[in-house]
Amino acid sequence: MKTRTLIIPFLSAIAMFGCNGQNGQSDATGTFEAEEVIVSSEIPGKLVSFTVQEGAVLSKDSVVGTVDATNISLQQQQVEASIRSLNEKTADAAPQVSLLQNQLAVQQSQLENQLHEKSRIENLLKADAATGKQLDDINAQIEVTRRQMAVTRQQINVQRSNVATQNRSILSEADPLSKRVEQLKDQEKRAHIVNPVNGTVIAKYAEAGEVTSAGKALYKIADLSSLDLRVYITGIQLPKVKIGQTLTVLIDEGSKKYKSYPGMVTWIADKAEFTPKTIQTKEERANLVYAMKVRVKNDGYLKIGMYGEVKF
Repeated sequence: MKTRTLIIPFLSAIAMFGCNGQNGQSDATGTFEAEEVIVSSEIPGKLVSFTVQEGAVLSKDSVVGTVDATNISLQQQQVEASIRSLNEKTADAAPQVSLLQNQLAVQQSQLENQLHEKSRIENLLKADAATGKQLDDINAQIEVTRRQMAVTRQQINVQRSNVATQNRSILSEADPLSKRVEQLKDQEKRAHIVNPVNGTVIAKYAEAGEVTSAGKALYKIADLSSLDLRVYITGIQLPKVKIGQTLTVLIDEGSKKYKSYPGMVTWIADKAEFTPKTIQTKEERANLVYAMKVRVKNDGYLKIGMYGEVKF
């Protein structure tokens, strides 16, 4: 889990047109800031490892620590065992179906014998060697056997259907359990603390062996390869600058010297705001000013919170 914060020294001394050098030739003064990322663990637990050091340069997507995920792993094994046990709860229709099929085979044999007996009685009846009652009796027996066979076939179908329904009900529990396994695997991956951006560690808030919680800050990192100089300009100055314009940025180099950097305007506020109390302008105090950011490539001398001056 990570949150982004901006260092905005809004109430620090930011002056316009009134710098302490260059004979008042700078057009605006402000402080350098950087976009910071506060990195935290996504799951609670003990920090098994945590290799972050203040001042260290970390690359994006590098693993800098691990939270103990033994409990998550055990939960995953438990759910997987529950899925395997579902197969043991399923029923097999084969034995009962086989028994009914054997019964059906016996009935089929009886029917064949009865049909043969009927044929014999019909022949005898033609020769006046049998009675009509004998033929009626064998026909009744044949009808009973056929009905018994129909019932047996129906029992086979019902048995198969019942077992299939029962098994589907049992196996339907596997889908949510499988999703639970995926959730636990995802949580197990989150046990690794992955650095989200390229940058330099500004502050460290935890040590290996400590117990952390989800969302608790572990360290703060910022990309210091370029910094933004936040200054405020008046409405009179606004037409003189535009996004993408190259400006000269000055920082103190000794008591009376200045070091210059090329800077590019990356952002100008769309809306004016009331002048911060510490801002001074040529008109002494302007009612409304516009915030502006000037991106400056850092050669290692620029620091967050350092004052800088801008010349249009």
